[in-house]
Amino acid sequence: MSVFAILDPAVGLAHDVVAAFAQVVPTALAIVLFTVCVRLALHPLARAASRGEKARARLAPRIAELNREHKGRPEKLQAALAELYREEKASPFAGCLPMLVQIPFFSVMYRLFTTPNDLLGHTLFGAPLGLHVGSAHGAGEWAVFAVLYAGLAALGYVNFRRARRAQAKQAAQSTQTPAQAQPALALLPYLSFGTVLFAALVPLAAAVYLLTTSTWTAAERAWLYRDGAPEPAVPALA
Repeated sequence: MSVFAILDPAVGLAHDVVAAFAQVVPTALAIVLFTVCVRLALHPLARAASRGEKARARLAPRIAELNREHKGRPEKLQAALAELYREEKASPFAGCLPMLVQIPFFSVMYRLFTTPNDLLGHTLFGAPLGLHVGSAHGAGEWAVFAVLYAGLAALGYVNFRRARRAQAKQAAQSTQTPAQAQPALALLPYLSFGTVLFAALVPLAAAVYLLTTSTWTAAERAWLYRDGAPEPAVPALA
């Protein structure tokens, strides 16, 4: 039995909601509407995360001072940082919360779109929603996949540029570049294109979901950080 089987009750609920939407709109649009509704419900967490990021940017000089003061004494540094975050009502983990909460939702949608069901028999511009790109044939089906992948690639490029700018701002405030401080950080912006690669492994319905949630994430970040506040250097993956 698949480990995803424990999600079946939630998958059944998601199926029923998408099917209800599909009674009045095309199924592909029903997937979009369902995804938007869930992301809208998660928006307060994204707002909390942006407040956390802005608080950490504001506290960056004090954190650097604590690092210098407690250099070589990690226990005292951790205690001092914890006290600082407590005083300022900030959290070093707030930016991770929306991504963590999205994981169960993503898992449910993955299970829904990779398990045979009646929704996958519907089409998007003639291409079945259960179709994988490797099984596509004809210009029409290839065109549908091409448009979706192009959209995901465009969003990946936008997120890549934003992540690179965030890293540049962090480097400007530090004596070391992100790559010098932690080499793996230099590769993080390139993860923005991971959604395109993943979309090639899942059915068309899942690609529709990925494009919708990725678009929401990009627009949400642009709105929440519209005041020029520093963004997290971790790319928006979904």
